Amino acid sequence: MVIMGIDPGLSSTGYGVIEKKGDRLRALGFGGINTSSREKLSSRLAKIYGEVKALIEEYRPELVVIEELFFSSNARSAMVVGEARGGVILAAAHCGVRVEEYTPLQVKQALVGHGRADKKQVSYMVRALLSLEGEISSTHASDALALAICHAHREKLQDKLEKAAGKGAREGGARGRGTR
Repeated sequence: MVIMGIDPGLSSTGYGVIEKKGDRLRALGFGGINTSSREKLSSRLAKIYGEVKALIEEYRPELVVIEELFFSSNARSAMVVGEARGGVILAAAHCGVRVEEYTPLQVKQALVGHGRADKKQVSYMVRALLSLEGEISSTHASDALALAICHAHREKLQDKLEKAAGKGAREGGARGRGTR
């Protein structure tokens, strides 16, 4: 399964693509999409949309994982990130790729084990889980890879829960028929 993580931002949108085969995770690519504050908003959003769409067409992920919008005290900042998110979601929709969302807390818990992890701890775990040597040049790319890893871990857990529920239902059904 190929999973693309996106950390949206107007100035810098990070992306990270991983492949999940069984329990193995491997980075296929990561980087950033940068726009200049000297450009018009519409041009910046068009660039994010166009480059994300091209990345989706290149890597052909089965899904795109994006960070859920976090509302802080700076409403303007949240609005700008929301606009960038819209470009990413639209690119995925136009490519027919579903989008999943996770909060920063969920990502930190999935990678580090607690929600108060800092960027260095998350980046360390991203490198360790993907067997990457050296630093990842962009925190946005690291966060995008973390989003993809978060989904891979949650999907693995969901599969185990579904199998356990199915096994329990089959065993319970078999026992139930034999007791009457």
